[in-house]
Amino acid sequence: MNASRTWTRDDIGDLAGRTAVVTGASSGIGFETARCLAAGGAHVVLACRDRDRGRQAARRIAGPAGGLSVRAELLDLADLASVRRFAGRLLERHGGIGILVNNAGVAGGPRRCTADGFEAHLGVNHLGHFALTGLLLPALLAGAGARVVTLTSSVAAQGRIDFADLNSERRYRFVAAYSQSKLAALMFALELDRRAKAAAVPLVSVAADPGIVATSLLSAKREQWGRGPRLAEAAVAIVQRLAGQPPADGCQTSVRGATDRGLRGGEYLTPDGRGHRRGAPAEMAPPRRALSPETARRLWETSAGLTGVTYSALAG
Repeated sequence: MNASRTWTRDDIGDLAGRTAVVTGASSGIGFETARCLAAGGAHVVLACRDRDRGRQAARRIAGPAGGLSVRAELLDLADLASVRRFAGRLLERHGGIGILVNNAGVAGGPRRCTADGFEAHLGVNHLGHFALTGLLLPALLAGAGARVVTLTSSVAAQGRIDFADLNSERRYRFVAAYSQSKLAALMFALELDRRAKAAAVPLVSVAADPGIVATSLLSAKREQWGRGPRLAEAAVAIVQRLAGQPPADGCQTSVRGATDRGLRGGEYLTPDGRGHRRGAPAEMAPPRRALSPETARRLWETSAGLTGVTYSALAG
């Protein structure tokens, strides 16, 4: 594709024969990403925390006649045992995976921990996807040019990787915890690409910022939170509702990252409109905080230690 021309969904191309995995695909950006990839001909695995909602989403995408190839699988990124079981099932069933979209995420609420004791934002938005990608690496490397797309957010620019308090045990504020997790996701995407290139393996890793999207990500979940929204949470939810684009538009950076054959890895895709809140997916310079090689290396090694996933295929 001509780099000077705006990317559109017409550029998706034929995805027949490719298997795509999308996490958090039962609703929102993940659902719309999965719908686009399936429409392009890919076999899409919807990796969802709620089995019933995942199956309903798969039926909606497949259509009344079941014309598109979609399957729902159980995956709870807040539980590394679930991540390992999911990866094991996929490795048994698929000789290769062409596309992995690390889309799922959590935001807001009081401090909560995953099954493995990680603060929830860090555990789901970064560590769960770090582990999943590493465990699926054999299938991703089985073919040529597999894509890993990891979702981040503009708040990554305000994030800080606090190695002294990664799990927000000393002080917890949801905005700081969420920003750290999205900076970690962005740094992971860039570091994965650097390591893949250094190891000369056929893997392309890109980061995607969807802009502001009207989703239910920050809706108060009283059963999970044990309370209603605080001021900061309510304010962000209002901005999402009033300024957010629909998920069908917000998925464009993810879909471009997964399908644009002109991308070579290490790109940061974000909407090209005012404030990068909405618009066509475009390549932009990552925020400065994401560009420290030393921080990225330390984060990678820390993440490997916490999850037990070592990416041995990229070692050396």
